[in-house]
Amino acid sequence: MRPGDDLSFREAGRETAVLRILRLGLAGCFVGHGAFGIITKAAWVPYFGVVGITESSAWQLMPWVGIMDITVGLLALLWPCRGLLFWAAAWAAWTALLRPLAGEPFWEFLERAGNYGVPLAWLIVIGWRGSPLARLPGSRPGFTSTTRLRLVGTLRFTTATLLAGHAGLGLYVHKAALAHLYAATGLAKSSALVPWVGGFEFVLAGLVLTVPRPGLLIAVGAWKLATEALYPLSGAPIWEFVERFGSYTAPLALGLLLTRPPSTEAPAPLPSP
Repeated sequence: MRPGDDLSFREAGRETAVLRILRLGLAGCFVGHGAFGIITKAAWVPYFGVVGITESSAWQLMPWVGIMDITVGLLALLWPCRGLLFWAAAWAAWTALLRPLAGEPFWEFLERAGNYGVPLAWLIVIGWRGSPLARLPGSRPGFTSTTRLRLVGTLRFTTATLLAGHAGLGLYVHKAALAHLYAATGLAKSSALVPWVGGFEFVLAGLVLTVPRPGLLIAVGAWKLATEALYPLSGAPIWEFVERFGSYTAPLALGLLLTRPPSTEAPAPLPSP
């Protein structure tokens, strides 16, 4: 195998890994969200009210929404197709938008950018045109420069947006649930910690937009994993952690995408004297 062939092989492996990460992010998001529909969640009732559905009907519809979401998550693993990705991106954006429409801060919509940004990024890779139901391959022969550029831009925007959304909830809204979450760390005065964490995440969002580096993106992914893991530690259902898979996989996929293998080409010979 020639050095250039080995380089291309490793690059193809990296691109396949990016697709698998996006696939896992979409599946986790929808399975986690669907689980709340199955067990029913009181916080969802106002979202049904946005479209005129009564409270009693909302409780009856929640399990059906949950079944639909879990089905989408499983299909993302077993039979991914363009139609599924279109639906996932649109549905995730709509359910996130229901929060500000129901009277919650707009930061809530931004904080869930991983939910709709991940399927959108996957669509950019496989293209908009083609059979909506044909099973997509698990790997690609290679990203074109245009595809790579668009994918990097989408994942950068997604990662920065979800960080900024979470930051706004802490720095400007002072969301009480965040104080309860940080209390799981055992730190005193967790309520005072909320705006500081928000400010830190605004800085992270700015760095992702201006100086994205693989190390930074891996660190962002680890940060999101660690902070969202506080949900089950604080006594919340594990599904709170699972449904945020888009928030972990977007920065991790971007970090991997930006990691370029070192050149294996032999150095050019020195000119003769």
